[in-house]
Amino acid sequence: MNIADSRLGQISARFAELEARLASGTLEGPEFVAASRDYAELEPVAKAAAALAAMRAELAGLAALTEADPEMRALVEEDITRLRHEIPQAERALAVAMLPRDSADARPAMLEIRAGTGGDEAALFAADLTRMYERFAAEQGWRFEIVSANVSDIGGFKEVVAHIAGNGVFARLKYESGVHRVQRVPVTESGGRIHTSAATVAVLPEADEVDVEIADDDIKIDIYRASGAGGQHVNTTDSAVRLTHLPTGLVVIQQDQRSQHKNKAKAMQVLRTRLFDLKRAQAQGAEAEARRAMVGSGDRSERIRTYNFPQGRVTDHRINLTLHRLPEVLEGTGLGELIDALAAEDEAKRLAAIGG
Repeated sequence: MNIADSRLGQISARFAELEARLASGTLEGPEFVAASRDYAELEPVAKAAAALAAMRAELAGLAALTEADPEMRALVEEDITRLRHEIPQAERALAVAMLPRDSADARPAMLEIRAGTGGDEAALFAADLTRMYERFAAEQGWRFEIVSANVSDIGGFKEVVAHIAGNGVFARLKYESGVHRVQRVPVTESGGRIHTSAATVAVLPEADEVDVEIADDDIKIDIYRASGAGGQHVNTTDSAVRLTHLPTGLVVIQQDQRSQHKNKAKAMQVLRTRLFDLKRAQAQGAEAEARRAMVGSGDRSERIRTYNFPQGRVTDHRINLTLHRLPEVLEGTGLGELIDALAAEDEAKRLAAIGG
């Protein structure tokens, strides 16, 4: 495997420089935060490079020893065999560590789930997916908070937006964007027939104010009284907020809080994140637009994953992986296996693209 030695040397030198600066105790405020972030990003590469260099040096030392004293070969043969097996693995680990990272991987995420084709059953499925991600987040030690929800008459979600914070949230959940399809007998079906419904999932990296500047003149703000089953409670004051971003036409409605100020703040958070996603898509070009298009319209024929209740299976169509563990996946405990497989496939494709 070809490793870009010049780039690796630059990374190692930069890592050593950051390590020394952080150890000096002279950095403060934003400078310390920036150096710490850069250090954390370079640390996996530096550690992988150091491990590989140590293995190569040990193998070279053992080879020199056996050349000087052939009788020693029998004593070190096992170590030589082990190192020849471990070095290719270490080279791959270094190549993986050096792969370009999505700068948004470490960010919190905004999770948006919308019922697609299937009426009430699609809304119930959207609620099932929401609970799955909430349980998965709890298992990861993340914080899960519903920002807004449009509840259906029988307790499902027509649309729900949640904020998920923790370590590496977007890096793990970004593979979940797309159309999720369910095949089961709905609770509203008296004849016992299996129906197919769908819900769309979008996972967006959270933006902050330095990522997206929103001019006051670009926003139309409407204040009105919350009504219907859309919030956690129906307000008796004009506290619901609808934001319209005039340049893009994006609309965000927030009415779950009693406070108009809190609803506006949450609506701005959602709007900023959606604008950041558009900005990322434009910067990353056609490939990012294609990934965004995967979310689709929620039609039954579009899907990245199928949850089949009669057969107790979940199939991810992107990697042709089927798990006969539907209850565990929906409980969140089995979702990690699917995400791990998707991340491994993505990693393998990126390695192949650079000739790794």
